[in-house]
Amino acid sequence: MTTYDVRQRWRAALALLAVAAAAVLGLGHGTARAAGTVQVTGFGSNPGNLLMYRYTPAGLPSGRPVVVALHGCTQSASYGDAAGWTRWADAWGFALVTPQQQAANNSSQCFNWFQPGDFSRDQGEALSIRQMVAKTVADLGSDPGRVYVTGLSAGGAMTAALLADYPDVFAGGAVVAGLPYHCATSTVEASVNCMTQGTVKTPQQWGDLARQAYPSWTGARPKVSIWQGTADSVVKPVNLTELMKQWTDVTGTGQTPAVSETVGGFPHQVYRDASGADRVETYAITGMNHGQPVDPGSGAQQCGTAGAYVLDVDLCASYRIGRFWGLDGGTSSPSPSPSHSPSPSPTGGSGSVTLTDDTARDGYVKAAADGSSPALGTLADSLGLAVGRGTDGRQNRALFSFDTSAVPAGATVTGARLTVGYGSGSGNPWASAQLAVDVRNGCFGAACTTGTDDWSAAASAASVATVGAFGSGSTVSSGFTAAGLAAITPGSTVQLRLAFDQAPASTAYVFLKRGAGATLTVDWTL
Repeated sequence: MTTYDVRQRWRAALALLAVAAAAVLGLGHGTARAAGTVQVTGFGSNPGNLLMYRYTPAGLPSGRPVVVALHGCTQSASYGDAAGWTRWADAWGFALVTPQQQAANNSSQCFNWFQPGDFSRDQGEALSIRQMVAKTVADLGSDPGRVYVTGLSAGGAMTAALLADYPDVFAGGAVVAGLPYHCATSTVEASVNCMTQGTVKTPQQWGDLARQAYPSWTGARPKVSIWQGTADSVVKPVNLTELMKQWTDVTGTGQTPAVSETVGGFPHQVYRDASGADRVETYAITGMNHGQPVDPGSGAQQCGTAGAYVLDVDLCASYRIGRFWGLDGGTSSPSPSPSHSPSPSPTGGSGSVTLTDDTARDGYVKAAADGSSPALGTLADSLGLAVGRGTDGRQNRALFSFDTSAVPAGATVTGARLTVGYGSGSGNPWASAQLAVDVRNGCFGAACTTGTDDWSAAASAASVATVGAFGSGSTVSSGFTAAGLAAITPGSTVQLRLAFDQAPASTAYVFLKRGAGATLTVDWTL
């Protein structure tokens, strides 16, 4: 190939990238943002030179989640409103952070997902967004264990980077019409290899790239929702498959879906880990070009404002993504205001409270696999609460107690999640079992302190949630079922019993932290 040919190909690649970038997300909404969205300054060193905007529903209590929404090229922080995220912030109660790119960084205002200095951990734009999260958690008392990120196109590609860089920060993510992490390290690779042709790798190759973003991390990985139009003319649709391969490998689910169905007429697949927890999902929006799927209207599952690259396909992506993350608290059909009116303040009718485990009443019980010869565990004060099969061959069940007097009398519990911390462990008790949560309105046994009768005492509601596999830090259970929520009564004691639904055949256990290491978050309305 001649020097002239090389230059021509280089110029063509740059031109293609510029055209694609200019096409992406010209929403026609200017810089209009939802009322209540404010610019936040002083959020850190900001090495990526980004702008920070934040939408906080009126009366938002502490302990609530954070969602970061990243726009695409030529777009602004108004993407969060156009995609419907401000609506769900009001309905479900979370803070919405909408970073905004500046033309000084990228002439088309794309996040620089293909530049190592911006997509790497603790560098450039990635670090700026991480600092925005830290600022929000500090300002609002948000729950650092429930931080999520999503984005469209260039914002989707940057979302993949943040999930790889910061598994210690983000509990989940959603990539819409985006690209795998580390698909490109230059503009030519971005435009030609990734966006136009589609780069194909094995699941392990993609997974290794993501793991190398933070190689010392051994804890839980974020759950990931992936969306792509099958007629996308900007980002080749094969990127849906490549993203799926990357994140199923990272989360250890394998590439065979546990669920294959249609939702709103579109193919939807779910990939589950060994514990049965949903870790990755994909939506292939048949016939859709490049954009964010929305379903404008005032219905309980509708959202968004249609425009260029915000496409009305009768399916609201942000609603489905929020449910996948558990932002709705496990309820099946929230009913938000279509006009983004502020949520009532906690004193006026709704709120959320995080309860700390009562160590005077918690403990663990061990018994044979058939439940015979139950005995009290003796290591709670030194190691924590054991679950699984110990070195003595006996099975362990953990009991956590919570005082619900902080929930207003007469309130209806609308959501609940258990957060537990990892103390120590051996083996993988999740290999062939799920860690299930039973709930008791009051106390399981004859006394509220742990006793041998807690092993087999009847629950008010059984298997109301599951806790996925983790080996460090903390993790959050799935949202409680309706029966589990009904068993939580304000102003009383509620006990949770954790046990694997299949007894491990060999030594495999985990010690869970107690006290501040175990919390129950309860959402309520009056």
